[in-house]
Parts: sequence; structure tokens; C-alpha cells
Amino acid sequence: MSERGAAGYRAFLFLLAGFAAAMSVAGPASAGDWREVPLPPGFQVIVNELEGPVFADAEGRTLYEWPQHVLRNGYSGEAPGIPGCYGEPTTVTAGLMSPYPAGIPLPERDRRPACTALWPPVLASEQAEPVGDWSVLERRDGSRQWAYQEQPLYTSVRDRRPGDVLGGTRRRYRRDDPAYRVPVGPPPALPPGFAVKATSVGRMLTTASNDALYAFAEDTADSTACRGDCLQRWAPATAPALAAAQGDWSLLERSPGVRQWVFRGKPLYTHRLDRHSWSRQGSDVPGWSNVFLQPAPAVPASFTVQSTLAGNVLADSAGRTIYVYQCADDSQDQLACDHSDDTQVYRLAICGAGDPQRCLAHWPYVRAAAGEESPNRTWTIVAIDPLSGRFAAEDDPGALRVWAYRDRPVYTFERDKQPGDVHGGGIGEWRGMRNGLRAFWLRDDYMQGIL
Repeated sequence: MSERGAAGYRAFLFLLAGFAAAMSVAGPASAGDWREVPLPPGFQVIVNELEGPVFADAEGRTLYEWPQHVLRNGYSGEAPGIPGCYGEPTTVTAGLMSPYPAGIPLPERDRRPACTALWPPVLASEQAEPVGDWSVLERRDGSRQWAYQEQPLYTSVRDRRPGDVLGGTRRRYRRDDPAYRVPVGPPPALPPGFAVKATSVGRMLTTASNDALYAFAEDTADSTACRGDCLQRWAPATAPALAAAQGDWSLLERSPGVRQWVFRGKPLYTHRLDRHSWSRQGSDVPGWSNVFLQPAPAVPASFTVQSTLAGNVLADSAGRTIYVYQCADDSQDQLACDHSDDTQVYRLAICGAGDPQRCLAHWPYVRAAAGEESPNRTWTIVAIDPLSGRFAAEDDPGALRVWAYRDRPVYTFERDKQPGDVHGGGIGEWRGMRNGLRAFWLRDDYMQGIL
């Protein structure tokens, strides 16, 4: 094994050790992980393996909102109380992303779906009454639509089975990201001052100001080994005088009158040397790990983790960095274009100047080996027509059997010649934020730092 490959393998083992430490705190989401809220008749809470607890309708279809979001040249999404997704297809750009002006014809206008074709509104009956944070809005056609905390609700045609959350995600990076649809769910069962952040490796516990929280392997629920000089780097998450134990949360008295929050048997800390609110540098210190309410689903067994100059990335069995494609067009309805059921015009333009053969050469799909099976709903094996980029039947001539993340195929980059290369990261519009490819980073602070 080369020195570079050995370094990547060591990084893989180190990451696995970190996951093992985190798993002493994290576990599958259970009913105690969220607060019970009133639900209208027919609605329910379903736990997704990646996004955690989400609201769903009677058929198990996840509910999404489209929150208003500031872009370079205005706002997209829906303002509270005002539905903006209707049945007329948009045919021109909205000019939301400079330097592109409004009014440019969108591709495949004759086949472009309307917003409601992809995002059916969650309609309410004439007898429906508001319940708690749930209200009923009137659409411009006179129909009634459910809203949660004033945000109109929709389902996604991408979700095929109860509990699927393939239409959107809670993960966000930067202000200039498009106005994605976001799954809606009950609030987590946390004491005041804490929050949950969706990351690539799980639903991570943070402070309300987005500072990462950590646990020390040598601590227990009743004692802490972090004292003296240790406290120069680690700050205990202290609890107010009136704080009380609840559910997975308990309290440790560090000294008279000073109590520290404990989650699932581990006292909590922040890292004084984390440079930004989204940093997770403390997890690089041996014995310390971030704290997760729910770990991300397992990646395929053939995948590896490689060390790069910018952090750890997910890679295929040969160590080649794995990339995900994301796309949202510049239109008023902000439709995504990153799925194999969507138009392939944008992806083909980015990966091969419109030529499918060049795309296959420059950005090959990550092929699933014979005998490999999907480990969960997040990482699946799909059949793809390599020329059109669309889904195919497994027995179609020429169909490729490839790996997909959240139902979207993943890729490698032909210019990555050895493990740890990430020459394809950020290719596309606005460093891949709006239409392009990103490396599958295993730390969100790496992603923040390079954009």
C-alpha cells in the first residue's frame, strides 16, 4: 500500500473509532427524542433514518415546507401564510442569481412540470379546524391547504414509501443556496439552550448558538475526568439553577453550585478552540467525540474514507472521492434538477458540455459490484440509462447498476488519480452550490471552510 493510501486507511480507522465513541451516546430515534405536539386528525410522526422524526399524512407521506430564503437578487420560497406553489409551469428564469438576468427561456419548456406536479399541496377538508401550530390557509383557487407554523405544507412525488424523505433535507450550508424544500417535524426534546444540527454523519447535538458539543470517553454520568488543565480547552455545558433532569438528560454537580448537563450518560462540553460556531475541531482530539441524537445510516460496505488536504471524504473501493450532484434552477418555483426523474440538461452541461459520452468519461457513475445490496433507504442501488441519465429497468440493455444517495446517483471524477484527490470539488455554478458537483465531505465544517 502506498504512503498516501496508508494515510487514507488510517483516517478510515480513526473515523470508525470516532463513530464508535459517538455511538455510545447516539442511537436510533425513539419517541422520547421529540416533544409531543397536537396533530390534526390523520397526521402522524414517522422516524426517517436520516432526517429523524418528521410529520406525515395518513398514507405516510412526509410533509415539507418551502421557507422564504434570500438570494442574490431577491427572495424565493413562500412567505408565512402565503402559498406560492401552483399548477402553471414557469418558462423563464427569475433572475434571482446574478449575473444571470430574468426572462431567459428555461430548458425543455414544453415538458417542464408545474410546481404542484412535483409538490402536491396538503389539502384540508371544509370541516378542518386549526390545531395548535397547525392552521388552514386559502389558496387562490379557493381550496384549503394545511400549514404548520404558518408555512404551507406539501408532499413530494419523489417519496414512494411511507417514511421516505427524498424530496428535501434539513441540511443547509450558505445563504446563497437555493430555497430548498425542507421536511417538517416536531421539535426535539431538549432543554433550553440546545439544538440539533443535521450533518452528513448524523443529527448532531449543539448549543442554541450552533456550537458543537462534545463528550469525553473517560467521563461517566456521575463523574468527570476533565478537570484542572483540561478546562483550559474544554468548557462544561453548565445548567441554570432551576434546571431539572428530564428523559435522556441528567445533571452532574462538578463543584458546589456548579452543575453540568449530562446527555445519555455523558457530561457535555464545548471546545474553546473551535474557531467558528460550525467548527468541530474538538472531535480531532483523541478521546473526544461529537454527540449525536441519531447517527447517519451506514454507507455501503465497499466504500472507504480518504484523508485530503481539506478533511476526510467518502470514497469508493479504489479510494476515488465520491461526488454528489445538486441543482436548482433559477425560476420562481425553484424546482430542483438533481434527480434522475428531472431534466438532465443542466447536469449534462456541467459534466460534459451537453455530451453524454463526455459526462461518462469525466464523471463516471459509482458502479455497484455484483452481489452488493442496498444497506438502507439512504444508500440504494439504482439502474440508470447511461446516455439519458434517467432511471432504467434493471434488465434494460446497457443499463448501469449504480450507487445512489437519497435516490440520486453518485460519481467519481476522472482527474482524481489517487486516493485523497478532490479535483472535482465545487465544479459548476457558484462553486457547485447551485448547479454542480461537491465532494461527499464527512465533516460539515470542512464544507463551510472551503466554500
